Amino acid sequence: MASLQGFIFKFETMWNGRGWRIGLGSLLALFLVVGYNWRAFHNLNNPEAMDAAQVGRNLAAGRGYTTQFIRPFSIYLIKQRNQAKYGHTSAEVAADPAQLKGTHPEGLHPDLANPPLYPVVLAGLMKLLPFKYPVNVQGAFWSVPARIPTADTPRQFMRYQPDFLIALFNQALLLASVVVTFFLARRLFDPQVAWLAGTLMFGCELLWRFSVSGLSTQLLLLIFLALIWCLVWLESEQREPVWHHRAQFCLAGATGLLLGLGTLTRYAFGWVLIPVLIYVGVFCGLRRVRLVLITLGVFLVVFAPWVARNLVVSRTPFGTAGYALVENSSLFPENKLARSLAPKLKVVSLKPFLFKLAGNSREILQNDLPKLGGSWVSALFLTGLLLGYRRPALRRLRYFLVLTLLVLIVVQAFGHTQISEDTPTVNGENLMVLSVPLILIFGAGLFFQLLDQMSLPIRELRYLIIGGFVLVACLPMIYVFLSPKTSPLAYPPYYPPAIQQTCDWMKANELMMSDIPWAMAWYGNRQCIWLAQNAESEFFAVHDLLKPVRALYLTPQTMDNRFLSQWVRAGEHSWASFILESMLRNRIPENFPLRKAPQGFFPEQLFLTDWERWKTTPPGPIAPPPESESGKGKVAPKEPDADKQ
Repeated sequence: MASLQGFIFKFETMWNGRGWRIGLGSLLALFLVVGYNWRAFHNLNNPEAMDAAQVGRNLAAGRGYTTQFIRPFSIYLIKQRNQAKYGHTSAEVAADPAQLKGTHPEGLHPDLANPPLYPVVLAGLMKLLPFKYPVNVQGAFWSVPARIPTADTPRQFMRYQPDFLIALFNQALLLASVVVTFFLARRLFDPQVAWLAGTLMFGCELLWRFSVSGLSTQLLLLIFLALIWCLVWLESEQREPVWHHRAQFCLAGATGLLLGLGTLTRYAFGWVLIPVLIYVGVFCGLRRVRLVLITLGVFLVVFAPWVARNLVVSRTPFGTAGYALVENSSLFPENKLARSLAPKLKVVSLKPFLFKLAGNSREILQNDLPKLGGSWVSALFLTGLLLGYRRPALRRLRYFLVLTLLVLIVVQAFGHTQISEDTPTVNGENLMVLSVPLILIFGAGLFFQLLDQMSLPIRELRYLIIGGFVLVACLPMIYVFLSPKTSPLAYPPYYPPAIQQTCDWMKANELMMSDIPWAMAWYGNRQCIWLAQNAESEFFAVHDLLKPVRALYLTPQTMDNRFLSQWVRAGEHSWASFILESMLRNRIPENFPLRKAPQGFFPEQLFLTDWERWKTTPPGPIAPPPESESGKGKVAPKEPDADKQ
């Protein structure tokens, strides 16, 4: 026992050196970044992430804030605006009312879905780092996309380099958030709580999943932590002033600035303005009115220009994102609104919104709230809400956090769209994850309060209990390293070599249609419209009236739909009936303009175009045909005969 005590004494003496702590922390951070990316990195599989990335590339390439992922609903908004502004007096506007052809006097199709800050940051990153967009792999065109390579197969595509660089950038933001969390916890509690909270956040597997998703969550989390720091500092200056009273005005301005930047990262974050103004108005003493006005004024100065831009471009303050309230409701189920060229927006009642709020908030309270923080540490936080803290800063910050959670629950319930159904938990609509650092701080504080009340026979047991607590709380991250290594591929439906191969057959200004247009825009760098709602009227409304569709690309996203609900009951002229006719009758419907199909895609994927483009672009080495489990040389399923009548 004496030797153990001597070892602990030597360790504590060594640990008191700042250099040792910084060096060991940096080494652990490097180990976790390398280890996590080796074990769990995957290419982008979230439509929001690919959408923001392709907008950022357009900015970096000097094409302005435009998009190549075309939403039919965005076409509707742009057409409404252009008709109201220009009428039918301009021949150029009449020829290109949706700004798809590049002949419109205002340029290409503007992006109406993404707030600007994250794409602008990505554009700067793309300018600084050597992003290599083309897939450099031998035999990029695989004859059958079902033969997706595995980690054991040599010379196969696995990681997309731009996706990996974006993930590294977000992991750097995550590590910065860990540092801010540490110093915030030390200011609110003490160093031991700070170390525990920082360690728990460092080992939070949920945040690491967000880091490789390519979403703006890590940037928004860092902004939110800086906002919390400003509020804590502002409240402290009111109670125990250290600086001149003008410092409070500067902090209020910084708070408004951070609120504006957060809203320019994700529109829903703007609702945090409500608890911020209440916090400033209640806890900031005699100058509360001026501080509230400064906070609100700076926020409006930062955010209002972007709202003005949206009003000028689309006559809506938030573009297509402002209609999230009606998306995935009984009015517009699933992605119906985003894929509508002429939606009926005037028929609105209160009942669908109440149903949406009740159903989604119930899901949040039952599943999301108890799992905040990625582990059971949130149980300590919820228990700690009942405790009385002696420090006013802790009590007041706890009130702010509870009010913020209530606001975020309502906002997340109303903003729930099909994205949350397709990619649960790790999506841009998950606002509750922003509260993870504060939950870990308060949970760590309660843990040490309970630990201090325990009567331990020897001091060394305290370190064992802390270590066991960290071990159990970080089990999800530990399982990442214990579980089998996952493939970086996000297939189905995203396979960058196949996507780039199809896009390379197209000219830069030609329009494609796909069920994964965000991936076609990001990986293929081609203008692509979301799959029309049917293969008859909606398709030809685009092809004949807006811009000719030169290629159709369908993936397992559509080809592997549910048979009864999405195929049999889809109705006449649906894409399901289009695919069934192509499969069963081995021919393309007679009036469909895209009738040429290359070998190797069907039946998992379907690629149709207007002429045999692949004959002019050598595809490179062709992979062998698919092999059955019992032998080699099995012939691929026959392609539909496009010319057979």
